[in-house]
Amino acid sequence: MRHVALHPSFEQLIDLDSAPRQVGTGYIWVEGPVWHPTDHYLLFSDIPGDVRRRWDKNGIVEVKRPSRNGNGMTYDRALNLLVCEQADFAVTRYSPDGTRIRLATHFEGRALNSPNDIVVRGDGSIYFTDPLYGRMPEFGGLAIPAELDFQGVYRIEPGGGEPQLLVDRGTFDQPNGLCFSPDEKLLYVNDTEQTNIRVYDVHADGSLANGRIFAESIVKEDVPGLPDGMKCDEAGNVWVTGPGGLWVYSAMGRLIGKIQIPERVGNIHWGGPDWRTLFVAASSSIYMLETKIRPRREPFMLESVT
Repeated sequence: MRHVALHPSFEQLIDLDSAPRQVGTGYIWVEGPVWHPTDHYLLFSDIPGDVRRRWDKNGIVEVKRPSRNGNGMTYDRALNLLVCEQADFAVTRYSPDGTRIRLATHFEGRALNSPNDIVVRGDGSIYFTDPLYGRMPEFGGLAIPAELDFQGVYRIEPGGGEPQLLVDRGTFDQPNGLCFSPDEKLLYVNDTEQTNIRVYDVHADGSLANGRIFAESIVKEDVPGLPDGMKCDEAGNVWVTGPGGLWVYSAMGRLIGKIQIPERVGNIHWGGPDWRTLFVAASSSIYMLETKIRPRREPFMLESVT
């Protein structure tokens, strides 16, 4: 299995002959990988399995069951774990001692659809997507009708409060993965159903403007895989799940290469002692793959990424 370079710059990111190594398998549908920057372990979700697991050099163990069908995860600067919990239609925060607080559950008095993916800005504000997958049994969701008639992208202010809708209500069909550019001046949001990525300018107050298509047609009829999880590396390249594994775009929106993964990919996250190990949550398995580049510095990484 050889990765595909569509531009010479791709070989600065990964060895084309590098092979993903499977470190765990036998799950139903894995998602939401996140690396702990000081204790050096990976957390990941098995959504329909309703369990959260931990991987480190000693192997894999369960850390929470039930997990409220947890999906996307990240940390804030204080290393509180932030989780999109589909069964509770909520964004929640777990402090290091395990205390759980629901940060967002409703918008304009109506329950959120099912928070899916999540990222934290440098000022401590939280951004998340809210598609319908957590209300679809075929995706491990609950067969409960939605109260909102649109699928949005939201921001929670550092001090909390009701989430702020950041995009026009008819923009997205199923907003999914999202990530900031290294300087946080851009926010990328993909749409699984539209098979595209939009990019927005981020204002100083955290609002979004000038939404436009960054990449489209991330689909192939004969190859499984669609836009889902997405991350930005330290050079501004955008790595998104797609047919066959991962598709990598330059900051200018040019498709520069494709990474081959044996199973359909749900999400990714960099980790390891030097932040050059890419962990891939793919269908029933977790894979790891060495890269030549590190992730964009998220707030919880600032003290440990050099």
